[in-house]
Amino acid sequence: MEALFSAVNAICGKIQIVSNWFWDFPTNLDWYASIPILGNFSLAIILLVGTGIYFTFKLRFVQVRKFKYGLQVLMNSKSTTMGISSLGAFLLSTAMRVGPGNILGVTGAISIGGPGALFWMWISAFFGMATAFVESTMSQIFKEKRGDAYVGGLPFYGRRLLKDAAWAGVALSVLYIIYAFLCFPAQGFNTISAVGAIAGVVTGTTFATNSALYWVSFAVLIVVTAIISFGGIKKVSKVTDVLVPIMAVVYVLTVVVLVLCNFTRIPWFFAAIFTQAFKPAAVFGGAFGIALSQGIKRGLMSNEAGQGTITMPAAAADTAHPCDQGCVQALGVFLDTIVICTLTGFVVIMGRMWLTGEADAWFELGKLEKFLASCGALTGSSGAAYSFVTLLVSLCFGLFAFTCLMGFMSFTEMCANRISANKAFINVIRVLCLVVISFGVITNIAGMDLGALWDLSDFANILMVYCNLPLQYIGFKYVLRAWRHFEKHDGTPFTSEVAGISVPVWDEKAGK
Repeated sequence: MEALFSAVNAICGKIQIVSNWFWDFPTNLDWYASIPILGNFSLAIILLVGTGIYFTFKLRFVQVRKFKYGLQVLMNSKSTTMGISSLGAFLLSTAMRVGPGNILGVTGAISIGGPGALFWMWISAFFGMATAFVESTMSQIFKEKRGDAYVGGLPFYGRRLLKDAAWAGVALSVLYIIYAFLCFPAQGFNTISAVGAIAGVVTGTTFATNSALYWVSFAVLIVVTAIISFGGIKKVSKVTDVLVPIMAVVYVLTVVVLVLCNFTRIPWFFAAIFTQAFKPAAVFGGAFGIALSQGIKRGLMSNEAGQGTITMPAAAADTAHPCDQGCVQALGVFLDTIVICTLTGFVVIMGRMWLTGEADAWFELGKLEKFLASCGALTGSSGAAYSFVTLLVSLCFGLFAFTCLMGFMSFTEMCANRISANKAFINVIRVLCLVVISFGVITNIAGMDLGALWDLSDFANILMVYCNLPLQYIGFKYVLRAWRHFEKHDGTPFTSEVAGISVPVWDEKAGK
């Protein structure tokens, strides 16, 4: 068995080399890397940020002008018999966006690029909101009906924009499903490891990964996941409707209390961000490009704007106009990066562990351990306060991972619908999801490291970026038509005539 795992890791390791090349190109070329500042940016980052800037100006800063409107759509959202509500779609996408990476990724970016990395996360999020608006509006325009649900997203608008080529829809669906399969194991294990951490805080005992606690937690996770996933997208949405607000409120309150208890460090926090955004301290490498690239990459990887991975829930919403959900999904980027990632940044930066005598030891810690050590610097590394904060962080970490898992499950089902709406086929996909989750968790419990397999999600991710961004430009003319119609406020329905392309769902809503 160990020989099999070693062989899998070896194969995945080779593919990871290709993945890194795609993500880093052309920074892995000496002549390009020698260019000041620009040499720190890969083509993927340039395309993602550049696309956000382009859409921002073409749509006249939609993320600012329609911010309040997006909030109004959320607040006025009502339950619906067809599809899910705008709020439900927002929470479902948030379940996917707000994951363990909001703690691990931000901590890693700051520990590599310094406090200034957070500034560049904000920049990437601001322009990413415009990209999210475009891809979500496009998802709404080309969504389709399946029974009492709407399905859509990257595989659906990809097929329509490529001259209704069936192969395009299938290929994009398979790509996302593979991406999800590669992400399942890590999220599954993160969920049950959070249970172990919580139990450790409560009992004062450290539980081994192969202990009965982990096996029981694993069994419960699979049963609960099966019950929810076989209930369909609407049932998943009902779960995320409850869990996402809980995890967001708990995390926000935890960090806000920590910040208020250390309010004297708040001026230093902002000073460190804005000064080190352009000139990081030597301990972080001292290079402007490091802070900039770390912040932008982490921001993009967290809010996922432009990757096509959050387009499915946008299509599932029942809205009055395609642009309504575009405005709502732009808020998702704001919540993920400007709010949640910033809260993590508060803890890490205000903890300022790199300025203490424990700096060397802190840099050697894992990302979650770095974050908890920063919490310890704000509460005292021992005592009831630190234990309580650790308990809450572990709870949030587990909820982040579990809701992310639910998001992957539901989005995978939506993509499967592009391949075939046959009930048996959808059930096979659901079972495969459970098998992959089980495989990943069991290997971790057994102490077998499949780290290279988890890293392959980066490869699928970059492929999705390169598939999705060209489609955004191809389909942008339809988004512009929807946007101009939306801006008129003349009360006329959005139809195929307005879109300039056949949109059956919208014609049916208009009674045509």
